[in-house]
Amino acid sequence: MDYTKLFTPFKIGKMEVKNRIVMSPMGLNAAHPDGRIDDDEIRYFEERARGGVGLIIMGCQFLTEKLAQGSLEGYLDDNYVIPQLTNLCEAVQKYGTKISAQLSCGTGKNAFSNMLDDVPVSASPIPSMFNPDLLCHALTVEEIQEIMKQFHFSAKLLKNAGFDAIEIHAHAGYLVDQFMSAVWNKRTDEYGGTPEKRMRFAIEIVQSIRDAVGPDFPILFRIAVKHHFEGGRTVEETIPMLKMLEEAGVDALDIDSGSYENIEYIFPPAYLGDACMEDVCEPVRKAVNIPILNSGNHTPETAVRLIESGNADFVMFGRPLIADPHIPKKLLYGRRKEVRPCIRCNADCIGRIITRLTKISCSVNPVAGFEGRMGEVKAEESKKVVVIGGGPGGMEAARSAAIAGHNVILFEKDSELGGQLKSAATPDFKSQLRELVEWYKYQMELYNVDVRLNTEVTEDLPELEEADVIIVATGAVPLMPDIKGIENAIDIISAHINPDTLKGEKIVYCGGGLSACDSALETAMRGKKTVIVEMLDDIAVDDLFINKAALVPMLDKHGVEIYTGHKVVEICANGVKAIRKDGEEVFIEGDTIVAAFGMRPNDILAGKIAKKYHIKTRVIGDCREVGKVGKAIREGFYAGMYFDA
Repeated sequence: MDYTKLFTPFKIGKMEVKNRIVMSPMGLNAAHPDGRIDDDEIRYFEERARGGVGLIIMGCQFLTEKLAQGSLEGYLDDNYVIPQLTNLCEAVQKYGTKISAQLSCGTGKNAFSNMLDDVPVSASPIPSMFNPDLLCHALTVEEIQEIMKQFHFSAKLLKNAGFDAIEIHAHAGYLVDQFMSAVWNKRTDEYGGTPEKRMRFAIEIVQSIRDAVGPDFPILFRIAVKHHFEGGRTVEETIPMLKMLEEAGVDALDIDSGSYENIEYIFPPAYLGDACMEDVCEPVRKAVNIPILNSGNHTPETAVRLIESGNADFVMFGRPLIADPHIPKKLLYGRRKEVRPCIRCNADCIGRIITRLTKISCSVNPVAGFEGRMGEVKAEESKKVVVIGGGPGGMEAARSAAIAGHNVILFEKDSELGGQLKSAATPDFKSQLRELVEWYKYQMELYNVDVRLNTEVTEDLPELEEADVIIVATGAVPLMPDIKGIENAIDIISAHINPDTLKGEKIVYCGGGLSACDSALETAMRGKKTVIVEMLDDIAVDDLFINKAALVPMLDKHGVEIYTGHKVVEICANGVKAIRKDGEEVFIEGDTIVAAFGMRPNDILAGKIAKKYHIKTRVIGDCREVGKVGKAIREGFYAGMYFDA
């Protein structure tokens, strides 16, 4: 494909952006408690600028510490934050990249309860999103006026710091959106009751910023064109609002879909597919004359398609630029095969923030967020490295060691690389996993890794004796528990890789983990009747709730029957016997039974090698401890790049 259309300049107001690729605003949760951003954040954005992106929009920074509601994204209520922001601007701008701050008055009802010690604020006394028993404090007119003064102060601060533009965060059901939308705004004063009054809060923000920065400084506005839930705002309701914003002096619209009521659209997982929010662009293009930016699971190919359509002027990459900061340069110089794909897992970007309250990184790019602390290090002396296992951990270890300058041999017992990724990547909705496998295969070629397929390794292999470093990444194998009739089942890996083993019209999955759910969905999409039997009270318990928000409705849409609280006690040729929580035994009929009880470390060989060569052996990934793909890749990167440190 010809990607040159992505590299034409385009203006937002009087600001010319060198290409059509924009980095979407995403928080890092890395700022200091005093509101200043961290050096790591500067290096993080600098690396994306070095990679050729035209415009970077930072994740939202808040007006005040109080409105930040516990989020570590920085806040802008005192001038002492300016020098560090200037460091950021200069670091990005030296590459010809423009940078926009994103300004927010808070998440409102969407404040994460594990970050917030206070009552959330909102337009009205509505329930908090993550604690419905807690009613939000409705902002008074006096408090709103103070917020407008703060917007003026913060906007002037950002201009003084050196930013090229400011984007107003009015997205995802955050506080500004709560004022704009009838579903949340129940006010009867000058800030509610009619569409025009509900827009007053947003319009006054635009006016306050414009007064602070002057007529020529670009102001962008980020907004969901439709909310995707009953009672939420529709495209038809949003269009007049966008016209009001254009009339108020907004220079560009950053548009997509969703709200926290359907959180999968805020952090779209694999199940939503490519370019899952580009549909909002055409109606907006017909309504306004200012530039349009669009995000939502874009690929380089959908980016070209959208720009060629004329329905948007800029295509936004968020998580893809976390996964690979150099996408623009790679596309510009004909190196598409080198683009490392985002697998849309959410585990190590937003997942780290939500579940661990730490800063972001990336499952496929462990350097993300740590650019100043680690990276591709050249070894002082080239050594012989043997990697055993061609799954994600092993491939990353081989790649990293080769980049460091070592001579690497990778042994894989199967006929092709990929390990468990091969099975996980079989569904259509997991296309990015397939792309990741292909990317790794190409990396092996690019860095001259000696890949030896169809090779069973033992601890007596001569190459192990000769090696300076041994990295064992033999992965995991399906857990086949001691259940009566287990021989009547096929394992989950076989079900993924060879769908022809799923005989008959009704397939029963014993176990409801993520792999089982994905395979069951894939099987149901092929037209078979599919059943999941799970001992726990929920399915996919180890998966992030953001992903499940998309997965569970898809399982329902395709008619997958789910029996939670059912413990499988016997597998028969024609079905499964299970015990419910109340002690009653039930029989669930099925033509093929899939054992999806989880995985166990494939660690026998690892133990033998580590015993024989304990000083020079490192065991990584699932053969050490079963985990997610990001954990295996991170351990592989460390093992291949830093064993000499």
